[in-house]
Amino acid sequence: MNNYPTHNKGARPPRKNHQIRISPIRVVDENGGMLGILPVDEAIQMAESKGLDLVEIAPEGKPPVCKIMNYSKHLYNEEKKKREARKKQKATTIKEIKFRPRIATHDLETKMSHMEALFHKYDKVRLTIEFRGRENQHKDIGRKLLEELVSRYDDMAAPDNGIQMLGNKLSVVFNSKIKEEDSDA
Repeated sequence: MNNYPTHNKGARPPRKNHQIRISPIRVVDENGGMLGILPVDEAIQMAESKGLDLVEIAPEGKPPVCKIMNYSKHLYNEEKKKREARKKQKATTIKEIKFRPRIATHDLETKMSHMEALFHKYDKVRLTIEFRGRENQHKDIGRKLLEELVSRYDDMAAPDNGIQMLGNKLSVVFNSKIKEEDSDA
């Protein structure tokens, strides 16, 4: 049975104290000062005399680098850094606007004004034309409509990979060119 905490998914936590088998090691004290290259047993005694742990922080070094520190506090700080990094990640959302190839002009204008609003929010927008029944024989009408929309919004957004056909759907994904400062003004 190992002594590794189970909260650290996938990654193996650093070795500490008697788990460190390689000797000699480069030792750093709790304040970041270099203590030099010492045998593992001597470094462990130094850490225990201060009420701290000897933690391997760079196992790939020659010799490996170990630091005298509070191990549980180190694990807590590492977990805190991971949580902060997750908070700062922004998930990309793709908003989809669907319509049919024989959409009425007014309905198309309404959907396009909605799409312009989405460009101002920095979202990716996917325009999808869905074909049903006999409409599948006239996919050129849908392609022509999407090409017109791509050229119409050339100043606001750029198509990702062009117009793509997936089954009975023709779609294009736009990346907004509008910066956040522009939308606030």
